Amino acid sequence: MSLSKHEIAARIAHDIPHGAYVNLGIGQPTLVADHLPADSGVVLHTENGMLNMGPAAKGDEVDPDLINAGKIPVTELPGSAYFHHADSFAMMRGGHLDVCVLGAFQVSATGDLANWHTGEPDAIPAVGGAMDLAIGAKSIYVMMTLFAKDGTPKLVPECTYPLTGVGCVDRIYTDLATFLITPSGVEVRETFGISFEELRERLDVPVRPQ
Repeated sequence: MSLSKHEIAARIAHDIPHGAYVNLGIGQPTLVADHLPADSGVVLHTENGMLNMGPAAKGDEVDPDLINAGKIPVTELPGSAYFHHADSFAMMRGGHLDVCVLGAFQVSATGDLANWHTGEPDAIPAVGGAMDLAIGAKSIYVMMTLFAKDGTPKLVPECTYPLTGVGCVDRIYTDLATFLITPSGVEVRETFGISFEELRERLDVPVRPQ
């Protein structure tokens, strides 16, 4: 079976190094916070000015003053800190984040990322802090479905949408496979509900097993 978005998030949470400083992009990547083990030591950063964010808030936990960059109510963990938006971006741009998890419209075989605009005339662009994160974080993980609603792959030889960052993506976590972007090409670490041969036939990008 292919993975649900929570199952993808759980795999990403498992792969984040112990004690890492991590930013979770708007959308599906925020689900990673709900799957981090209590002893992970991971410190979550939000671009709107919070360090040591906890999982999503529910019920009586909801505090309208505690939200992530996607405006989702969140909890705070012991030692949480709050700071100016400009300071938050200085952390992002200054190379202080170990990992950033972002969504994507497209990722190229060389790790180019397109996630802020589809280029359609009526589409609403959403730059946010993705460009700063793409160049500032030490590792970029992408979380997305492998195929768009029309069946076209989001892993492509070359991005046709406006770029967010060039050669910045290290790993791609999808519902059908996990990919590693390496200097020698795209490697498939594991597949879900699809064989490697089927996967290779559906992609326009050369892939090989890890």
